[in-house]
Amino acid sequence: MSKLERNWQYAEQYPVETEALVRARRLSLELGIEPVSRSVAAQLSGIAVLARAQAICEVGTGVGVSGLALLRYLSDATLTSIEVEPEHLREARSVFADAGVAASRLRLIEGDARHVMPRLNLAAYDVVVLDAQPSQLLEHFEYALGVVRQGGCIVVPGAFSHGRVPDPAARDENTQALRDLLALVSESPAIAPVLSPAGDGVLTVMRLDG
Repeated sequence: MSKLERNWQYAEQYPVETEALVRARRLSLELGIEPVSRSVAAQLSGIAVLARAQAICEVGTGVGVSGLALLRYLSDATLTSIEVEPEHLREARSVFADAGVAASRLRLIEGDARHVMPRLNLAAYDVVVLDAQPSQLLEHFEYALGVVRQGGCIVVPGAFSHGRVPDPAARDENTQALRDLLALVSESPAIAPVLSPAGDGVLTVMRLDG
């Protein structure tokens, strides 16, 4: 194992999770949902704190692993989370309730984010998380730029597409979609991108003022 691999493994094992996060992660795996890794969940928690987030938007609720991470250290932030699978959303409601998250802090929406996001208020969110099908990410990202406030950030977990994005031999649709997104954000003067190797890669894009 190389030094970089040891560093990555240590970072993955380092975060300590709440009982609610552990239960939600276990439920995700039972339902065949791939949740964000422990290190990525920790990054989401930290990003929400650094952004002093009051309003968070998430595409891809799953059963609530990312949502619990985003709200972990914030006592009054609200989460708007969009999920296309009704069964997942039903489980997420129970997960949030069991974790003690008040229903008044949650807006869980069943539907296709491509139809829901255009109806959200512009510049209304401090953090937007896009955990969705890679083939739809560019479209989601355009909407996210509209609903995130200036100075806020957009976070895309899974930016390496299971390690395929750095592999020049990988040319499938999902991998190319992520490469297109990475190229787009690297060239725009209106945003500041950061690509982290945590988990399966995390792209964090800050929307600059002005």
